[in-house]
Amino acid sequence: MSREELAARQAELLHALLADGPAPPGFDASRLRVEANVLRRKHGRVLAHQRPELAEALGDRFGPLFTEFNGERPKRDTERSGAYADEFVTWLIGRGHLPKPKRGLVTRLRRR
Repeated sequence: MSREELAARQAELLHALLADGPAPPGFDASRLRVEANVLRRKHGRVLAHQRPELAEALGDRFGPLFTEFNGERPKRDTERSGAYADEFVTWLIGRGHLPKPKRGLVTRLRRR
């Protein structure tokens, strides 16, 4: 298998895991769904760790809201987690789950 073919297969697998794409040939679709769900929960935990003030502000709503956001906008394989967290904050504000922040709060909620 050439490097290009291997890269294409890896891209198919990442698409299946991160963006609900179809299972590539040779992979069990149900097992990939299990792994995709594990990765989504992990992304949520990483985000809550990176932005504890956000997790605290949302309380018990954090998990369900992150799941909804991630379902609409999965994390890309090349995307920094900080940029993804910033998009989550923007999504929350846009849907009224967080108040539109005052100038100083934007900096605290959206780092880097």
